[in-house]
Amino acid sequence: MSQRQGVDLSYEDGARAVELARESVESYVQHGQREQPGSMREAFYERTGAFVRLESTRGRGSLRGCAGGYQSADQLGHVIVDAAIEAASEDSCSSEVTPSELPNLTVSVCTVKSVVLTDDPLADLELGTHGVAIDGGEGGWLYPTVPVENGWSAREYLDRTCRKAKLAPGAWQDDDVIVTLFEGQVFREREADGSIEEL
Repeated sequence: MSQRQGVDLSYEDGARAVELARESVESYVQHGQREQPGSMREAFYERTGAFVRLESTRGRGSLRGCAGGYQSADQLGHVIVDAAIEAASEDSCSSEVTPSELPNLTVSVCTVKSVVLTDDPLADLELGTHGVAIDGGEGGWLYPTVPVENGWSAREYLDRTCRKAKLAPGAWQDDDVIVTLFEGQVFREREADGSIEEL
């Protein structure tokens, strides 16, 4: 098991990351434009990965989009903008977010603190601490908070990430499938365009 470092955000940095993601989604959905990060917080110049999730608050709620990656050569501020736009596009959940949906979307951002390369994901995975990325199939990833929210075991978490990558459950054990664990900080809106919490 080996580690590569990412970035550690303060609450203020994390809150701004969520605001930037929302601004990027709104600019893209309403005007078809790419938001510029503007004068970025110091942490946003770090080169690391990040993920953005968009969830609908209508009815029982549902995932409306997710995008990002656990590593990037770009600065964090730009990674957040690009992930937010991709999450709102039809490339993410097969239908583009519409302007009428914006008041009913919550935005969350997961920034990567460290990346763990592992030969034994089941042994190395710490539920609630590690996100999982699968490189194989179409590729897939899940936030560190997801297994805790859903009461999954480590094995189920790995299996479900494989499914997201369009692979069979258990494919994480195959030699040609690369499993990467990442520690991330998750910040999200408690309600649509509302106050922000760190999970």
